[in-house]
This record gives sequence, C-alpha cells and structure tokens, in this order.
Amino acid sequence: SIPSGQRRGCVAAAAAAAATAATAASVSVRPVRENLAGVLTKIDAAVAARASRGGTNLGQQGVRLVAVSKTKPVEALVEAYEAGHRHFGENYVQELVQKAPEMPEDVQWHFIGRLQSNKVSTLIKGCPKLACIETVASEKLARALNKAVPAVGRECKLKVMIQVNSSGEKSKGGVEPEDCVSLAVFVAKECEHLELAGLMTIGAPDYSGCRAEDFETLHRCRQEVAEAVGIKEEDLELSMGMSNDFETAILEGSTSVRVGSSIFGARDYSAK
Repeated sequence: SIPSGQRRGCVAAAAAAAATAATAASVSVRPVRENLAGVLTKIDAAVAARASRGGTNLGQQGVRLVAVSKTKPVEALVEAYEAGHRHFGENYVQELVQKAPEMPEDVQWHFIGRLQSNKVSTLIKGCPKLACIETVASEKLARALNKAVPAVGRECKLKVMIQVNSSGEKSKGGVEPEDCVSLAVFVAKECEHLELAGLMTIGAPDYSGCRAEDFETLHRCRQEVAEAVGIKEEDLELSMGMSNDFETAILEGSTSVRVGSSIFGARDYSAK
C-alpha cells in the first residue's frame, strides 16, 4: 500500500494538475474580449506594484501588450481588435502576410519569430506597415532588412529589437550577451532604414518564463548598448515576459510583454 504521506502528496499533485487543466480550458472557452480584459487588468496591477516598489511609474501606456496570435484564425484577432486592441504578434512569415490584408490598416504588427534572410523580402512586401521586428540576431539579417525597407517604398524607418539569448541554450535564437553591443551599434550606425527600438529575450530554456538571471542579463545589455550608442537607457525598450511570467517581467522593468494563450487559448500546431 502507499504510505499516507505519499498518498496525500499524490492527491495534492493531481488536484494541482486538474486546477491547471481547468484554467487552460476556461481560457479556451471564454471570449477573447474577456480574456484580453483580464490580462490588461493584471498588467495595470503589475505597473502599479512596480511604482509602489520605487520603480519607474510607467503609466497605463508604459507597458505594451503584444497579443500573440500565431495559429489563431483572423476571427479571433478581430474580436480582440473590436475590443480596442491594436498590437499583434506573429511567429511565422507566411501566416503574417496572409492575415495582414484581412485586418484593418491601423493594426500594429510585431514579428516575433525566427526570421531567415531569404524570407525578409516576402515579409516586408507582404506587410509593408510592419511595426517592429523583435528578433534581429545577426548583421546579415539587419543588412537584409535595411535593404528591403526602401525597396517597398516605405518612407519611415522599421523598428527592430535585438534578440538576446539570455538562457545560453544553443537551440534558442538570439545573440550571445557579449555580442549584443556590436550588433546594436551596427544597426544604429550602419542601417539608415532601421530604428533600434530595444532588446528582447525569451528567457528560460523550457519557455516557462524569464528567470532572475534573464532579467539581469537584459538590463546589463541595455546599459551597455545605451552607452555605446549614446542614448538614454530608458529610450531602449525591454521586451520580456510571456503568458507565464508577464506580471513578474513588468515588475522587473519590461516595457513590452508578449501574451498569447492567456488571450486566445491553447494553440493548435497541427497545420504547421
């Protein structure tokens, strides 16, 4: 027989798993509008908590919510749009260029997936009003983007973020922290059609969220980049925090969080 202590532990673990599953299920069936409102409420609370702890009072507009809509139908995005949301994030080039023409022109698209240089032209042409690419991780990609922007007749600069591999995992995208400054300087000084907007990281190797060392790494990189480029630290955004950890990320100074499943429900990758 199972000892009583072990049995209680098993029951507790099963209860916790059931609660997690129930939460995920409720997110999936609740309307996108309701989920979005809940996330925005948590963001406001985290911003207020940050201010109360002596951090910068970012205000309601200080933290951007990028609703990550990969694998989701346009209908789900429309529901969020009609609720007043404008910033959406996509991971796949083909999916973004298919969705962009079906959404209103004032949508602010963020590309947050790995981007190969040979897909740059397709992305820029397919979404000429792209707001930001958050995953620049090489000079080769920066050059390709800098060349593609004027080729489509775009007059304003394209905002880009340097993705930093703060976890040190080789399978993750992003530059190593020690290479961040040189890439940022290249973008700021050599790419006239790009605007260095900030830095981004995914965080822990298992995608469970950013750890303390991830936050520390990105802050250190921002300080070094700001000094090298000759701008204020606060002029560089920090994109860190996802569904599992966006509240903690805000407390740690994030100015942009990327939240998907908490808004749109669990993803279906069967078509990918």
